[in-house]
Amino acid sequence: MERKVTERTQNNKRVYDMIITSMLTALVFLATHSIKIMLPISFNDGGLVHLGTGMLIIAALVFGKKKAAISGSVGMALFDLTSPWVAWAPFTFVIRPVMGYVMGAIAYSKGRNGESLLWNIIAIVVSGIWMIAGYYMTSVILYGNWVAPIASIPGDALQIVIGAAAGIPISAILKRTKLF
Repeated sequence: MERKVTERTQNNKRVYDMIITSMLTALVFLATHSIKIMLPISFNDGGLVHLGTGMLIIAALVFGKKKAAISGSVGMALFDLTSPWVAWAPFTFVIRPVMGYVMGAIAYSKGRNGESLLWNIIAIVVSGIWMIAGYYMTSVILYGNWVAPIASIPGDALQIVIGAAAGIPISAILKRTKLF
């Protein structure tokens, strides 16, 4: 009897995890797709600021590294596939899960559980550096130019700052609800 209860509990947890991850993926996609601003400072039409990064921050700080990695990867790559940035999708599929995983790993390290403001900011900065470097290298690969992609760095940094400004307080509020 005890074995059946344990199996059922494990199955329920897996189903719950799949549902949460799927919902986060949809929310990352919607936040990326729905709320975006084109910046005139980029040479490659990559000067895009969206709230998908904020949703990825929420996923990492509230739900941890695995759910953030999956939802960031799939949600933002789906956005790329349904937008003029189709060529960016394979790169996004690699850059964003690393960003979400690193952010969640730092925020949840040493039992912090995404509740330390200082470590959450450190997590966002470290993973943000990865994102900026990843998209810089993507621009170099796609456009064959080492200098021009530098113009995209301020927009990428702004996207991280705006995402953090939205994601940190929303994460703190969600964590206080004790629903997750």
